[in-house]
Amino acid sequence: MRNLVFITLDSCRYDSWTAAEPKTLARLGPVERRYSFATWTAPSHYNLLTGLIPHTSPPHVFASEYYKEDFLRYSERLGVEGIEFKRFLPHLWLPTFLKEIGYRTHGMVSLPVLNPLTGINRSFDTFELMPSHNDMAAMVDQMHFDSDQPAFYMLNVGETHYPYALPHEDPKDWPRISGVHGVFKRLEDASEDQPQPTEPREFFDQAKMGELRDRQIRAVDYLDGVFARLFDLLPDDTWVIVTSDHGELFGEEGFFGHGPVQHPKCTEVPFVEGLAPR
Repeated sequence: MRNLVFITLDSCRYDSWTAAEPKTLARLGPVERRYSFATWTAPSHYNLLTGLIPHTSPPHVFASEYYKEDFLRYSERLGVEGIEFKRFLPHLWLPTFLKEIGYRTHGMVSLPVLNPLTGINRSFDTFELMPSHNDMAAMVDQMHFDSDQPAFYMLNVGETHYPYALPHEDPKDWPRISGVHGVFKRLEDASEDQPQPTEPREFFDQAKMGELRDRQIRAVDYLDGVFARLFDLLPDDTWVIVTSDHGELFGEEGFFGHGPVQHPKCTEVPFVEGLAPR
């Protein structure tokens, strides 16, 4: 059975990926434009962990048939014959299914909404909210593989999430949006008891939104180097899936961010999968 590594670049837009032209990730395969089932991190990752990856939005197809075909792909991904939708029932949870057939399961997440006390942490042997929300390299350093048992890793990567910050950046240099916290350094920072800003909340102008999108593109370019380290680490015959949990809005039609946003750029995501390049 193959090792399986599933990576979400949180909030990464498809066109941010293509603008960055990541060369290492291109070795994994051609990037596809796909669509997330949700516009926010928590529900999107729940859906991903049922085993359903971002979809292609095919016309003239019954949804039930699309799901079945999607699950059939796990035979190729895992190198295991006979995998189909009914084998995921009744739990419909990818980590549970993988544990049942002999995998060790590991999760490392960057965003506190996926912390180990949430329902996302089910059937994982290890699950960690990383100390920093923007350090994929630290995740790679903690990965290990045993020759006698296949591993499943789910990594939620935060460099592409607001404020689109790289690990070496001084937080004082991060962009600030009045009234938008983006991520919390500590879970307790999310408390409603935190003082709220009293100044009027002004939406950024489009030039500033363009700067934020440039920061996300820069984050993809930086992460491409981290993927080079990852591919060097992975054992032969490891299947890798790289996508995003949802997109992001940078001022289009007056929207910024994601979540309570109904806009095509909030569901449009990059997707690539294949055997880890050597």
